[in-house]
Amino acid sequence: MTTNQFMFFIFSAVIVIFSILTVTTRRILRAATFLLFVLVSTAGLYFMLRFNFLAAIQLTLYAGGIVVLIIFSILLTSQLADKLENPSLPKKLAAALIAVAGAVLCIVTILKYEFPAVKVEPGRTDIGQIGHSLIQTGKYGYALPFEVISILLLAAMIGSIIVAKKRKD
Repeated sequence: MTTNQFMFFIFSAVIVIFSILTVTTRRILRAATFLLFVLVSTAGLYFMLRFNFLAAIQLTLYAGGIVVLIIFSILLTSQLADKLENPSLPKKLAAALIAVAGAVLCIVTILKYEFPAVKVEPGRTDIGQIGHSLIQTGKYGYALPFEVISILLLAAMIGSIIVAKKRKD
């Protein structure tokens, strides 16, 4: 077994274990911490694949941005000792059914898609091209993705506040 294979299995095991812990824990701060481990391990997989830009975005945007927003909103709006209520059996069954349906859909889609081999020549990129791409909205522009990311961060902030808000039942 090579080092890359070993690291892949380590990252995969961390992702699977902490994903399960994220959705099964009843303490919301622990769930956010487990989510952080999942996102950092996903970035590790991206680094292994040499998708350095995607890995950096994963670390800064998701692991750095969204998880910090979730943790701050939990700390500001909730008591840390509070536990989430135990879900009822119908909710557990519905969640399991949706998870299995999502997994089947993903597996079927991946197995049906033919991944064509593409030969890409490495090219030089200068600062002018990068700057022009950052303000473009066309095919290779990044202005629209930055706007989508800002909406994603706003939605994460609102969602985390709603989830962490203490109920007055």
